Parts: sequence; C-alpha cells; structure tokens
Amino acid sequence: MASKAQTAGEWPTADARTAPAPALRAPELRADACGWRDLDRDRLIAGWDALAQCAAEPNPFLESWALLPALEALDPAGEVRLLRVEAGGDLAGILPIAPRRRYYRWPIPHVEGWTHPNAFLGTPLVAAGLERAFWRALFAWADRRGGTALFLHLANVALEGPVHDALMEVLAEQGRMAGVVLREERALLRTDLGPEEYLAASMTGKKRKELRRQMARLSECGDLAFHRLSCGQGLEGWIADFLALEAAGWKGMAGSALALQPETKALFGQSLRGAAARGKLERLSLTLDGRPIAMLANFVTPPGLFSYKTAFDEDFARFSPGVLLQCENLKLLERPGIAWADSCAAADHPMIDRIWRERRPVGRLSIAIGGPLRRAAFARLLAAELARNPTGVRPTGVQP
Repeated sequence: MASKAQTAGEWPTADARTAPAPALRAPELRADACGWRDLDRDRLIAGWDALAQCAAEPNPFLESWALLPALEALDPAGEVRLLRVEAGGDLAGILPIAPRRRYYRWPIPHVEGWTHPNAFLGTPLVAAGLERAFWRALFAWADRRGGTALFLHLANVALEGPVHDALMEVLAEQGRMAGVVLREERALLRTDLGPEEYLAASMTGKKRKELRRQMARLSECGDLAFHRLSCGQGLEGWIADFLALEAAGWKGMAGSALALQPETKALFGQSLRGAAARGKLERLSLTLDGRPIAMLANFVTPPGLFSYKTAFDEDFARFSPGVLLQCENLKLLERPGIAWADSCAAADHPMIDRIWRERRPVGRLSIAIGGPLRRAAFARLLAAELARNPTGVRPTGVQP
C-alpha cells in the first residue's frame, strides 16, 4: 500500500502528480478573510479545486463541494469567514474561521477554526511546499485582525503529517505558545499487506471463522451480494436508501439520524453529489434480494481515503452485516494511489478498532495570538486548562 521508498510510520505526502505549480511557490503569501456569502464563488471554486489537487494533505471536508453545502445548511446567519492565503494570486491555503464569545462555559472570546459534527477533520487545506509559509501568514493575520480574541483555537486537526509538522516548526521559530488541549486516536488503515493478510493479522482464526459462518447463514436468507460503485450511477436512489436505513436504526431512535433534520439531510446529499461529480466518491453496499442491509460511503482523496458514513439494518444484527461490509472494504488496499484510509470514527470505536489496527492522532489546539499582554493572559488560561485536562499535553511552543 505504501511505496517501497516510504519508511514504516512515515506519513505520505502529495506525490509528483499533484505537485504544486511553480506559481504556488511564490515566497510572499497574503492572508485575508471575508464572509463566505460575499465571495465570487465561480472564481474561488476553480482555484479551490486546484488547491485540493496539490494539497500537502487531503481534507475532503474543506473542499468546495463539502464545505460550501455545509455553510449553506449550518451557517444561515453567515457568521463564518473563509480565511484564504494566496501566493501570486493563486490560492495556497484555506480555513473556515468564526469568532466565538465563549470557550466552553467561560466568557472568553477567541477565533475558532469552524467545523461541524459531520466533518471529521479540521486540518487546513494547504498547498504542498507552502506549509510553513501558510502558518506564518495565518498567524500574521490573526495578530493583526484578531479583534478581542484571546487566542486561536483549531478543532479536530491531525496531530501528525506535513501540515502539523510545519505548524510545530513555525511555533518554535516564532516563540509562540500553543497547547494540545484534547488528544484522541482513531482507527487508521495503513499497511503494505493485502486484504486477506491484513484481516488475518487483525482477527483471530476463530473470529474469521465466525464471520464466514455468519456470511453463509445470511446467504440462506436470500440472494446476497456486494456492490461497489465509483460513479454517479443510481446515486439518488442510493442516497435515499442510506438515509432510510440509518433512520431505521439506533440513530433514528436517538434523534441523530441525518434524515431527521432538513439541514443534515440536504448536506449529506449535496456532499455525495459533489464528491461524485469530481470522481471522489466510492459507495459500497451489501444487499439481500436487492435490498441494502449495510451501506458505506467513502471519500477518495489520494493519497488518502476517508470512510465517511456507514449504516446497517439492525434486523440482521446477528449476522454482523456492518462488519461483513467492512471486511469487503479492505479491498481498498488494492486500489492504486491510496496509501492510507481514515476511519472518521470515534476513538475506541467497538467495531472498526478491531479491524483497522493503526491509529491517527487528532485533537484540539489553542494557539497564542496578539501582543505580549494578550499572550500572557493566554498563557495563564492554557496552564489552567492543561492542569485540569489529563488528555491534553504540555505547551508545544515557547513562552512569549
């Protein structure tokens, strides 16, 4: 799965096919932010999509086809601003931000990287080769234009990889204090093994035998088949089936199913259509007599893949249809151009953690901005938060 030149544990970066154009290597970068409703979308989207192709790390949730529908659905007041970093007129980085008056229960104003519950990564989209320049431009903007904000807060960001590494370098370079106030690890798939070898390494022989037995018993109930689609064929029907399947299960009972809110229902459909239009959607289904009993949507963003949403028919829970579909999903290990896959699952997920053995660290970072007085106040706040929070780590920057 990883190239032969890649060492164990190394995080893959954009390959030669997605290397940034020379214009994106211009030394002077400029950051600006404005309301997302005020932008020239046609002009922006062209540059935005080009940025996604040459990004140091993929993040489908910050691509135009996912972020703009999310803003339409979840930010009706238009409070979110798009911070854009440009080099020579080309888009070199993008991050949605929003002013916040409260930090948890405390009345502490700050600037936050905007995200939402159905976006599973908040790492900025940054052109390969411009990672350090991006952070310098962002911090310069925040120091000048932060208003009354005490600090910059980034949620759900990857705590490894080239964008994170560049952040650490710039923090040290500028003597800027920062701290990881929450750290979690979620299931990641990154291996040189094939699907069968990987499954054998992840599960005991007894468990694999049980899965084969469940598959055989399920086949006795009717015509059982796996389907994998990477085009837009039948997409509208697939979306409707997925929403109905999810709503019929525990998420429907808990009130968290996508179909139960018009905003999340619309966002799911628009995101899948946008991904399909750009060749970035893969859909898997396990059907019984043509009826889906387990479904999975993946976002394909080489060199990575993101396992976006999954659902299964709980009437067939004794046959573990969701696990069977995830075993079929291991065939992504044979897909050219894919070096790793992010589960997008919660930490310690009871199902996917037993199959995908690698882990991706993600977390929340708070970063100092502004002048000496503001940074001194932030240092006290950060020290107090880290003292109470065992999942955080000590500051990564240097005290101002």
